[in-house]
Amino acid sequence: MKFVVAGYGSRGDVEPCAAVGRELLRRGHDVRMAVPPSMLGFVESAGLAAVAYGEDLQALLHDEDFVRDFSKMIQNPIGVLPEFFEHLTRVWAEKSTTLTALANGADLLLAGFNEQGLAANVAEYYGIPLAALHFFPERIWSSGWLFSYITKRAEDAQRRALGLPEATDPSMGPLEIQAYDELCLPGLAAQWAEQGRRRPFVGALTLELPTDADDEVLSWIAAGTPPIYFGFGSIVRVIPPADTVAMISAACAQLGERALIFLGASDFTHIPHFDHVKIVGAVNHAAVFPACRAVVHHGGAGTTAAGLRAGIPALILFADWLDMPLWADAVRRLKVGSARNFSAITRESLVADLRSILTPQYVTRAREVATQMTKTAESLARAGNLLEDTARRGREG
Repeated sequence: MKFVVAGYGSRGDVEPCAAVGRELLRRGHDVRMAVPPSMLGFVESAGLAAVAYGEDLQALLHDEDFVRDFSKMIQNPIGVLPEFFEHLTRVWAEKSTTLTALANGADLLLAGFNEQGLAANVAEYYGIPLAALHFFPERIWSSGWLFSYITKRAEDAQRRALGLPEATDPSMGPLEIQAYDELCLPGLAAQWAEQGRRRPFVGALTLELPTDADDEVLSWIAAGTPPIYFGFGSIVRVIPPADTVAMISAACAQLGERALIFLGASDFTHIPHFDHVKIVGAVNHAAVFPACRAVVHHGGAGTTAAGLRAGIPALILFADWLDMPLWADAVRRLKVGSARNFSAITRESLVADLRSILTPQYVTRAREVATQMTKTAESLARAGNLLEDTARRGREG
């Protein structure tokens, strides 16, 4: 069968889509992906065929005009709404053209959470099943009248271009795979069952790709006491690297701990060196986290799941953005760690929070929760089975 997968956003958004794509490819299916230009190399390194889809997010983040306009939208959304709507409609139309061409002859179209509306129209155009991957509950992404208003207009324009009639609310939505553990957000399954929604939980979907730094990092870890891992995902771009390293270094020195710090693509060649600190560009979380004492991160869905699977305590320093506060609450509710708003961090608060999560009660609880998490292979198998079954039913009409 032929599967087309559309994923858009940062690595955290694209990796679950790529993980499922690779599982389907392993099963002998034809898989094609549509991802941002900046993610092409990453997806292809997993052995998947891909095409560029939408704008290059990395370029946008370094585009001063875009950053300025985006800041204006956050501060005064109504004032820039016409301009933003025009931009979104153009991008939406370009993505629709790419995805429509790619999905020709497909048995199923799979979309990341933020591509579901656009992909639904393409699936309807071809009369094929649609499935979606949700890395957190859909209500977080779709909440707010402004978001709904903007996307509704863009979807309507896309439907007109595809020659589709005006959209109606389906009585039964598409398959929406929840790529996280029900353990983290209890109560949702019962709620959705009452609504008749097809939202099965499969657990986090990750590639667990090795990196060039893994062996060196594991050797450094083995040469001393287990370190605390620090990584802030996409928001690392807005953190001054030197200030971040200095604060972490001072806090860990006070506690007698070593620190492994992920700074992503930031330039850390001129950052002062500390004997108890190692700075890396990227590591395989599945390989490195189990060798660490704890993990401190921004609250992304993938990093949260990796820490829970590794059985180590977590400190989430979250921003008020999408799912980050949700995973912070989940970690606190599971009693495997603590959380604090990123804007409220000080060296003193970091020391206090680290001292707290390293106590035996959190260490023991983290190990207990790890045994209840869905293993990576099982998550991929569940997702693959669901997609194959949905595609076969679509073939049978």
